[in-house]
Amino acid sequence: MPAAYIHILGTALTAALVLFIIYRRFRRNFGRQPLRPGRMLLRIVLLSIIGLLLLPAALLSTETAAAITVGLVLGLGLGVWGANHTRFVKHQDALHYIPHTYTGMLVSALFLGRLIYRFVILSPMLFSTVASDNARIQANSLATLQHNPVTLGIFFILIGYYVYYYVRVLWESKHLKPEDYEPPAASS
Repeated sequence: MPAAYIHILGTALTAALVLFIIYRRFRRNFGRQPLRPGRMLLRIVLLSIIGLLLLPAALLSTETAAAITVGLVLGLGLGVWGANHTRFVKHQDALHYIPHTYTGMLVSALFLGRLIYRFVILSPMLFSTVASDNARIQANSLATLQHNPVTLGIFFILIGYYVYYYVRVLWESKHLKPEDYEPPAASS
């Protein structure tokens, strides 16, 4: 199989995986969600590790440091807002949470919008027959994420939001009293 077909197949599979992840992320913004502490802890750890790995990018310039700081502060603020508006309900003897729909959608839309923007900007370079192999490798690398303050800022909004939100939901779920649950009929 020629290398061009392998590249196109790999790109198509990656795009399908990204679309599936985005679909699942948007779906989790609506309605009652089962509380899964193991999955939430895994996401907290993964996002924290990714954030720590990207943090040295702040040393590249004051612009990047400002973008990371602003993104983290906005993400934490949105996480506080979303967690304050999250409700808990018992359904079939299992604890569920009902996320604040608009906050989760805003964070997901910011990430999706930036992803689409980056794809539109980078796709002519990636698929151009005139582009040199060096430019394709550079455009494909994760290094482009570290060199773009806007992308880093939005990514740190995502990290700040989800790490805080999941920590807070897990903490609240451990400290709930029976009177804190929302009646099941109101969450349907």
